[in-house]
Amino acid sequence: MNQEITVTETPAQPVDQFPHFTVLLSSTRRGARLARLLTEAQLRHWGLPTETASQLVAELAANAATHGRVPGRDFRLMLYVIGGTLRIEVTDTRGDRLPELQHPERTAESGRGLLLVDALADRWGVAEDRFPRKTVWAELCFSRPQPAPTGPSAGGGLLVKDLGEKEPDQAPPFPPVGQHRGAAHSGG
Repeated sequence: MNQEITVTETPAQPVDQFPHFTVLLSSTRRGARLARLLTEAQLRHWGLPTETASQLVAELAANAATHGRVPGRDFRLMLYVIGGTLRIEVTDTRGDRLPELQHPERTAESGRGLLLVDALADRWGVAEDRFPRKTVWAELCFSRPQPAPTGPSAGGGLLVKDLGEKEPDQAPPFPPVGQHRGAAHSGG
């Protein structure tokens, strides 16, 4: 199973450019796993935290490979950084199946992927594209590395926003057990 991977990045970014990475992957479990691994490698290359972003990519890519799959069609992973925000976009060719948050029964074996995305991302959403495509995106806000303080109480290090904390205008994290918002809907 040979597959061509297209990576787009300019090593020396002009001032008006932003770091970005794009790759087409097969709509399979293997393609979803590769999306996560490539994300980790690219974020390390950019000097950014990898854990939360790779979890988001794993969920979005798994959804694209499972619910957005059309035989013979790939999905696209795109990462880019603008200011202090990493934007993750996963585009598939099932624009007729828009994802919705579900609140599955406690014993259900699936249906929690977008709940995880909602809990980890600062913002996320779905953009309908030219038919038949859709793009599910998630954003993580972070701070650039700060110079280490000097003096006797120097702790130094990378400052990262608590990604589990929602901004006031964002959806709340997981609802308490037993509460459901809307009807359960397959598709994400």
